[in-house]
Amino acid sequence: MKCRSRMFSSLFALFLLVMTSYPALAAEHPATLSDVVSALEKGYATLQDVQADFSQRTSVAGMKREQRGNGEMLLKRPGSSTAMFRFNYARPKQQIVSNGKQVWFYLPDSNQVMVSSMEAMFKGGNSIALSYLTGMGHVSRDFSISFARERQDKNGNYQLELLPKKPTAVLARLSLSVSGEAVARYLRQGNVRDIFPIVSSVVVDAGGNQTRIDYGRARVNRGISSSKFTFRPPPGVDVIQQ
Repeated sequence: MKCRSRMFSSLFALFLLVMTSYPALAAEHPATLSDVVSALEKGYATLQDVQADFSQRTSVAGMKREQRGNGEMLLKRPGSSTAMFRFNYARPKQQIVSNGKQVWFYLPDSNQVMVSSMEAMFKGGNSIALSYLTGMGHVSRDFSISFARERQDKNGNYQLELLPKKPTAVLARLSLSVSGEAVARYLRQGNVRDIFPIVSSVVVDAGGNQTRIDYGRARVNRGISSSKFTFRPPPGVDVIQQ
């Protein structure tokens, strides 16, 4: 249960950026840091909803094993309310669902669902997390950003290192890989075509635990129904209020 709780907290920190993936090709001319951040922020400003596959790897500090997971993520950002999200894990079998007010963490193998409020989830000053879920966050405002030691990977994706200006227990450091093709297209056309061009990301929490998530098959702004973000516990499931 402790390992799943650790994966749960890492997932929330990671989820705050609402990621999708796009093919990554090297830009004709390397972009500046400002160019990459601008492409990221302007794309996110137009994001209404996204549905994507994801794979997740969590490395626990001090342990020589890795936790793996995969499934499908859905996110919806209503105009004036907190974002709603749903993570349907195929492995391990579990679901994390929020309607913007409550969060359900369902563990079918344990026949349990843990329920908490969004307010309780962000208790402890995690204002950066809350701002991203409500769609009001900006990486340049909340983070100190620099290129990684290697500015671009072998596929031409830009690699960013982000340090939160107000670190929290679940978000001490963040790494992002941003599609080089998306940035190049933004520079050529002067507008954003790739709504959120994140290829992968790594969250490091205060304990040194790392969670990497890669996204694929992103479908953006398709009008996901709000009914997808309400969880009704199956009969007989033990409901635990947190």
